[in-house]
Amino acid sequence: MSKKIQRRTFIEFLGKGTLGAAFIPPILNYQGGRNQLSSSFTASKIKGVKPSAADNLRLAKGLKYEVIIKWGDPINKEDTFGFNNDYTAFLPLDPSNPNDGLLWVNHEYVDPVFVSDHIPGTERTLEQVKKEQYAVGGSFIRIQKNKKGKWKLVQNDPLNRRVTGLTEIPFNWPEPIAGKNSGIGTLANCSGGVTPWGTILTCEENYDQFYGERNYKTGELIISRYDIGWTKFLDHPPEHYGWVVEVDPQTGEAQKHIALGRCAHECATVKELEDGRIVVYTGDDSINQCLYKFISSKPGSLSEGTLYVANLGLGKWIPLDRDQSEVLNKLFKDQTEVMIRLRQAARYVGGTPLDRPEDIDIDPLNGNVLVTLTNNIPKGNYFGSILKIEEDNGDHASLTFKSDTYLAGGEETGFACPDNMAFDNAGNLWFTSDMSGSLMYKEPYESFKNNGLFLVPRNGEQAGEVIQVASAPIGAELTGPFFAPDGETLFLSVQHPGEGSPSKEQLTSTWPDGIGNIPKPSVVAIQGELLKEIQSARE
Repeated sequence: MSKKIQRRTFIEFLGKGTLGAAFIPPILNYQGGRNQLSSSFTASKIKGVKPSAADNLRLAKGLKYEVIIKWGDPINKEDTFGFNNDYTAFLPLDPSNPNDGLLWVNHEYVDPVFVSDHIPGTERTLEQVKKEQYAVGGSFIRIQKNKKGKWKLVQNDPLNRRVTGLTEIPFNWPEPIAGKNSGIGTLANCSGGVTPWGTILTCEENYDQFYGERNYKTGELIISRYDIGWTKFLDHPPEHYGWVVEVDPQTGEAQKHIALGRCAHECATVKELEDGRIVVYTGDDSINQCLYKFISSKPGSLSEGTLYVANLGLGKWIPLDRDQSEVLNKLFKDQTEVMIRLRQAARYVGGTPLDRPEDIDIDPLNGNVLVTLTNNIPKGNYFGSILKIEEDNGDHASLTFKSDTYLAGGEETGFACPDNMAFDNAGNLWFTSDMSGSLMYKEPYESFKNNGLFLVPRNGEQAGEVIQVASAPIGAELTGPFFAPDGETLFLSVQHPGEGSPSKEQLTSTWPDGIGNIPKPSVVAIQGELLKEIQSARE
């Protein structure tokens, strides 16, 4: 299949539309921002980077990066930046100033070799476990762009703070969860979202690696084959994890939203309706799991409303509510159990199994909902796809929709295993890849080499072309792309460089500090003339 056909197919899949402010969270809007930019893109030809196996962050010509913060860096007198940064979100402190704000960063999981000095094959200690608990969760850091255009951490700012695997967090629900009104810590924090009122939603993904899962027929605790070893020291109920957690940037207060259900949440993408009600899209990042949508019954609520699961064959959102389902009413004792056992409930009512639904974003040009489906290797889908949901009448509260899928196709389209997405101020699509470290550099992924960052222009000579604009260091994954309000900076996480290193003496990567240093997950700010040109408003 020719690249020309592939480009046309991709751009037709994305569709056209008019860029509008309706899809911009108010917290991200500012004077001179997105809604003043055109979706017309006629920049000179972009020269991407070729797949690389080098141990550096390689960028396309016209782009440059600076490391903002690394694992272990102090953010105040007590706290340090966590490990394996993932989702990022920039919240301006003043809507009129895009150069000063809070950067939220998720911390997904730990590598004990680096975090707690654990030697593989030896017994872990409780002290080591506590170090690991502290290293997950999330960080708020205040950053400012200086006169030279570089982003810098504001050290010891009162708003710099951590939420960790040791933080007690209440459940936003009228009933106790596993006998408690709160849980200890948030963990497995993958992607997330921003609410219209300026709080962060951080999502607990692979929670079973930390405290296991429950066999609800026998009550037995099931230990994951990827178990990190915490269950030997701590008996926190697994039901306390796998939720969407809301964090207030001004106070650090957090709550777990039970109404959004429990699964391996990758993200929580928020749309505010005209009447103030809230819609939240979220996916369960595991093979053969489902896509969900929460619709609130009251304005500004993440606790009162109905959670639905997608049935792609019928084009319907099916309610996961005992009062609306004879099946659920018969099989579950109450709505709390439905939310805890979300995966089982979704299957019972006819939710469509998908190929690892990961990130979700709403196209600012036409309102379509895009979902990355990373892969499903047991089914022979090695390269993944992108799912498009077109809500009927363009209404995100609609309970019917049409769907379409764009297959990644491997080398024919130039990418594999799509993961996190972001739209820039001109409506161009950016996304990252998520090839597993254990499979990277092996067939069928050998030709892609390291993970990357990709761009799909919406207009111009290269419209619909998949252009690789960044290549990650060895073993790393690029995650959490998020644009500053003026579009002149792309914040990006470089997660788990050197993953799989047998020890500190046998490193597969030394990024970002170079030879003689251990690898450190870091957040970078990508800038440059190319970034401006891509989003330029030129007819």
